[in-house]
Amino acid sequence: MRILVVEDDAQLAQQIMTALQAQQYVVDWAQDGLQAHYMGSVEAIDAVILDIGLPELDGLTVLKRWRDEGLTMPILMLTARDRWHEKVQAIDAGADDYLTKPFHMQELLARLRALLRRLAGQASAELRCGALTLDTRQARFSYAGELLHLTSYEFKVLSYLMHHAEQIVSRSTLNEHIYAQDQDRDSNTIDVFIGRLRKKIPAQTIETVRGQG
Repeated sequence: MRILVVEDDAQLAQQIMTALQAQQYVVDWAQDGLQAHYMGSVEAIDAVILDIGLPELDGLTVLKRWRDEGLTMPILMLTARDRWHEKVQAIDAGADDYLTKPFHMQELLARLRALLRRLAGQASAELRCGALTLDTRQARFSYAGELLHLTSYEFKVLSYLMHHAEQIVSRSTLNEHIYAQDQDRDSNTIDVFIGRLRKKIPAQTIETVRGQG
């Protein structure tokens, strides 16, 4: 799953990105509102962590523009402790949740997981597809109770498919969601990752629909 972090404080942004990457998320970073608006509008983003206080364009304006453009990705707003009115404005403008600074990183991760679960139509922290289970809290897969040992990209591919179970996902879509903006993307590698996954779980768990995904 691909997350856009919008935070002008480089140290805090790095802490957030490190925590997200440790949970196998793909992470992009925008340092100001104009850059954030552009990236959110043109890139395949699954969720956004958006600070309100940004240079160039404030977070509330970015949020409103995205919603006016019909973009529906979940957005977790970061707000200052004493700006309660901004929280109300953010929710009214289309934010899905907010977190007050300073915050514990584990709470941010938990709130993000909840947003992504709702996006997938799931209520539990564990996503299941037959005997295959993704524990989103621990960022690990198991099959029939046995832990699966996956590479980083195998995890990203399988996680995206699990969050979109029963849907046809194209190779191009997978490419857009398992690589950050500054990474080279090669659609041929998707077939490699799928082939490896089918050796670690029953092949029929991942179904190929010819010509579609």
